[in-house]
Amino acid sequence: MSMIDTALTEALSRFLDVNVFRHGLIASNLANIDTPGYRTRDIDFRSELERSYGEMQYANFSPADRQVQGLIERPDGNNVSVERESLLLAETQLRFQTGIELLRKEFSRLSLAINEGRTP
Repeated sequence: MSMIDTALTEALSRFLDVNVFRHGLIASNLANIDTPGYRTRDIDFRSELERSYGEMQYANFSPADRQVQGLIERPDGNNVSVERESLLLAETQLRFQTGIELLRKEFSRLSLAINEGRTP
């Protein structure tokens, strides 16, 4: 473990990884909005985040996506809603930005500790 591998940086790394995975699912849903029979996929963000913290070998962690139930299906069998996906995309972007800002603050704190309180 190096100096920058703190519990907080590890947690934020996992938080960002789950966000990136969900962002990919949302982008895939939007890309398939006109694909007949395509079913919306998503993850349970909180459950996947908790599961990522519990994984002993994080390198092997891969979130489990699932089909979303209860969405309105069009006559072609596709159930992607551009409104739902747009809202989830905005939420995911905000979470990611928050995670990056927290990570930046943690690195700033570590830099301050390394420099013994002196500003660089």
